Formats: sequence, structure tokens, C-alpha cells
Amino acid sequence: MTWEAELAVFAGVMALGQFSPGPDMVLLTRTSLAHGGRAGAWTATGIACGLSLHAVVAMGGVSLILTGSSALARGLRFASALYMGWLAFQLLRAAWRGNAEASGGPAAGGGDAVCWRRGLWCNLLNPKAALFFATIATPFLTANRQPWWPWALGGVIVVQGFALWIAWAWALQWPPLRGLYQQSARWLDGAFGIALLALAIKVLSQH
Repeated sequence: MTWEAELAVFAGVMALGQFSPGPDMVLLTRTSLAHGGRAGAWTATGIACGLSLHAVVAMGGVSLILTGSSALARGLRFASALYMGWLAFQLLRAAWRGNAEASGGPAAGGGDAVCWRRGLWCNLLNPKAALFFATIATPFLTANRQPWWPWALGGVIVVQGFALWIAWAWALQWPPLRGLYQQSARWLDGAFGIALLALAIKVLSQH
């Protein structure tokens, strides 16, 4: 298999992982539906910036430190769960009040910088991201490779992260989807909040 074909296969596997359920997907989908493509795009950019760091960590093998029962791993899991719990609380509070503009959390659109920071921290505090990248990349790193090959894989992670997340944010601007959200915002916000809370509990329960 040529290196171009291998990169294409790697990109396909990464795309499947990128759109699997997780805190990034929940946050980006809700922000895009509630506050439009611009807010979603800035959230996606923040997520992609976090992906950049995770790609470097994964390619450098440091992801092994983030697993197991080390103090660093436990601290990251706790921080991740705490942040997702805070996001979930804001969404559930907005759903309870029936107010899509509750201040201080993801229910409020905020400015571009707020959306970017929210996406960045949501991704950075996910301790499984670097491990996922390292696991997927391992089969592509076993053979004798040129020095630039790990950087090529990391580049696929970063570029694809930016492109697909932003494309998803704008795809959600399809009028029927936005209309459905506006009609059922209270219930959907509650569902997004419960999903984030479940993810937080799952992270805390891991050893």
C-alpha cells in the first residue's frame, strides 16, 4: 500500500472516531443549533486547537502517562468530569427555566473568544483523546518510516479536525434542523445536559 493510500485509510478511521458520541460532539452540536454557524465554527476551532496538542502528545507517546491509575491520570479525569458536570448543570438549568440565554455557561452564546475557549477546554480536559489518537496511530507507525511520517499523521488529525468540525457546525444550520431545535429547545437542552452528565460520571467511574 502506498503512503498516500495509508494516509487516506488513517483519515477515514479518524473521521469515524471524530463523529462518535462524546463531549466535543455534544457541545458543538448544541452550540451550533442554539447560536448559529459562527458560534459553532469558533467552538469547532477551539476543539481543533485542543486536538493539535493531543496529536503532539499522541505522536510523542506521552499518552501512556495519561492512562492507568497515576496521580496525573486521576487528576485529569477529575478535571474533565468537573468541567463536563459544570456544562451539564448550565444546560439543565436553562432547560428547567426554559431560558436559552442563561448566563455563564453553554446555554449562553457568548462572543467568539468565549466559544473558542469553551471548545478548547472541552477537548483539552478529555484524557481519552490522546490515548485514542495513539491507539489508532500505532498500526501506522510500526513499520520503518521516514522521519516525517509521524508528523504527516499528526497533520491529518489537526487539518481534518478543523475541517470536519467546522463543516458539521455549518451543516447544522439547515433550516429544518434549526427549526426543530427552536421548537423543542427546552427538551433538547435537557437531553444534551443529561448526556454530558452521564459522560462526566463515566469518566469518574474509570480506574
